[in-house]
Amino acid sequence: MAVPIPNLTTLSTATVKPTVIFTTPPNYAARLSGLLTLKGHNPLWCPTITTSPTPQSLLPHLSPPSLSLFSAVAFPSRASITSFSLAATSLPKPLLPSQGPTFILAALGKDSELIDTPFISQICSNSQRIKIIVPPIATPNSLALSLGEGYGRKVLCPVPKVVGLNEPPVVPDFLQDLKSGGWLPVRVDAYETRWLGPDCVKRVMDKWQEEKEDQVYAIVFTSSGEVEGLLKSLKEFGWDWGMVRRRLPRLVVAAHGPVTAAGAERLGVDVDVVSSDFGSFQGVVDALDVHLKALAEEI
Repeated sequence: MAVPIPNLTTLSTATVKPTVIFTTPPNYAARLSGLLTLKGHNPLWCPTITTSPTPQSLLPHLSPPSLSLFSAVAFPSRASITSFSLAATSLPKPLLPSQGPTFILAALGKDSELIDTPFISQICSNSQRIKIIVPPIATPNSLALSLGEGYGRKVLCPVPKVVGLNEPPVVPDFLQDLKSGGWLPVRVDAYETRWLGPDCVKRVMDKWQEEKEDQVYAIVFTSSGEVEGLLKSLKEFGWDWGMVRRRLPRLVVAAHGPVTAAGAERLGVDVDVVSSDFGSFQGVVDALDVHLKALAEEI
């Protein structure tokens, strides 16, 4: 059933808080909402996907002495670290002997904060054996490059299994980058990324139909899966992205980093703001805030 789309063409930041939709899964919602609020925005959470750990899939690879067959673990997301930690909780510890070659733990941006002393102690009692790598650029490609030459060594890759959506090229490209660097990546589906269904966009639809003074005019995506989830839900209501752009010409679309932006563009969603600092959500919030203020000055 097609839902009529109101014609929202005005943008005013002088009298109302700008409403900013964000589509992150629950595990990121509080952090991004808080950052938007601190900037004076009115956050509207409309999750289109959810992530659920599946730690049982990691157990065969972490059970001593299985982890000793690896030289590194490459965590491409916060959810992958969480799933690893949950799996380790149910196993005899530490997972590695105190003596042996350097073992690498690699993670992106603020995700690396989860690799703290308690986390490391589950893996090895000798912290000197553990090397933590955080690439300066928070992308999967940089994560692969930061590991250096693999020389045929094995790297454990806890990645998402995508349910209800198409798998974006991010994970396959990440695994290929590792192979190109001489590593033997072992893919483990450590958590599920799942579409929340056709009604997940209803909050946005309701907001877009209010036609009040406080109109929605910005949306933040932190992954291409969120974009696809939104588009799939809009289709259920008879919408497509072209209709949204025509009816909301001042809607600002912000993407958390170039990987998300490229994924959005691949799906046909044009992006107005791309954060250059994408080690944390602070980057995209700052970039969006600058953009909105510049637009307000033009009015």
